Amino acid sequence: MASKLIKYILVAVFSLAILFFSNTAFAQPGESKPVELAKEKMDAGEIIVDHVLDAHEFHLLTIKNEENPKESKHITIPLPVILYQPGKGLNMFMSSRFHHGEETHNGYLMLEKEFMREHGLDTVKDAKKQPAYQAGKIYATDAAGMPDLNTKIYDFSLTKNTSQMLLALGLLLFLMLSVAKKYKNGQGVNNAPKGWQNALEPVITFVRDDVAKPNLGKKYKTYLPFLLTAFFFILINNIFGLIPGAANVTGNIAFTFVLGIISFIIILISTNKHYWKHIFWPPVPHGVKPILIPVEILGIFTKPFALIIRLFANMLAGHIIILSFICLIFIMGAMKAALGWGTSPLFIALAVFIYLLEVLVAFIQAYIFTNLTAVFIGQAFEGGHNDEGHH
Repeated sequence: MASKLIKYILVAVFSLAILFFSNTAFAQPGESKPVELAKEKMDAGEIIVDHVLDAHEFHLLTIKNEENPKESKHITIPLPVILYQPGKGLNMFMSSRFHHGEETHNGYLMLEKEFMREHGLDTVKDAKKQPAYQAGKIYATDAAGMPDLNTKIYDFSLTKNTSQMLLALGLLLFLMLSVAKKYKNGQGVNNAPKGWQNALEPVITFVRDDVAKPNLGKKYKTYLPFLLTAFFFILINNIFGLIPGAANVTGNIAFTFVLGIISFIIILISTNKHYWKHIFWPPVPHGVKPILIPVEILGIFTKPFALIIRLFANMLAGHIIILSFICLIFIMGAMKAALGWGTSPLFIALAVFIYLLEVLVAFIQAYIFTNLTAVFIGQAFEGGHNDEGHH
């Protein structure tokens, strides 16, 4: 009965959406154009990109002033800006000094898209046909207060991705050191574990027994600290990224790239002569070797590439889907108010469903990254078996 009721509700919502959409689609030439109005009021693509990209502040809320957009109130958490300019030295201040790109400070300007539109900077291109200015980037200014492309500055600022990553690292150290201290004092050894020990011990046991031991054999103790660190660090950042207003650190390709490179280095360090023999002289017929050797060499680099792209794509896609459903509510509402109200329950339900699914994905992606790393490390030193007998 419950499933039938849900089906009836979905049919009613879609029917209502189609009804209002058809009225909009067949508007007469003299009537207003809701689609264009929605596009003017809201750029969904720009909103989504702003939420998933890095920034110099945590943006929580904007209270718009319809009469004067420049007087809109932005509720943010500013972050430290650390700049070095040759000849000028080191400059440190909070990002709030820029007033969301509306003002310069100490000869620097943080470009905002509104500023770029007003001054036509988004149309300026270089010799490679690429935009010369980037929104959200800090530039030195000239005498007219415009960004100067010829002045080189080095930006060491704590962006929201960096700040949140450091916060996740601090939480990881706090949890692990506090739990380790309890074990050192005998808590959980001679009696039942307490507190965070109850939550972390099953996970640590799972990584040890189901990830490290099956893939690494007798050498699992050597690599277990790295596997546990990678698992919990990725998991904490995945969960932090689901907090509204927080940064999606694991959805940043730079973050996953560094993790992939670290895994790649550990894989290469773990190799032996049997591994490289399989790469440059695989146990296949001689006629197949010229074809298989380039494939094996390419496989060395595709392993870390798979780790990098898999984590990045999955965590980024989930956030984009959630934001897309939320934006659809306002897009429909801009087309027609009744359409927005009629479809909002459906889009909210879908966004909540994807959000709950992302909680599960946060654990799954941490496990997949750790498990694949263990598999690749195990493949690097497993070449001691008898190739002829295996063949």
